[in-house]
Amino acid sequence: MDKRRLENRIHVFRAEKRWSQQQLADRVGVSRQTIASLEANKYNPSLLLAQDIAEAFEVDIYSVFTHLKEE
Repeated sequence: MDKRRLENRIHVFRAEKRWSQQQLADRVGVSRQTIASLEANKYNPSLLLAQDIAEAFEVDIYSVFTHLKEE
């Protein structure tokens, strides 16, 4: 059985922009806890949230999120 998950680089892009988790959360309309959970890979974001995050960083969605397949 294969498992699928998303890796993300949210913390990297936040560091480049010098944004706190709260600042990113405010930009995309979620809680700081949501951003913290995403960065910790506790769950995958909805497609809409993933797109909002990528747009906040002014990059394409594939720059922030990478689909990994574990065997």
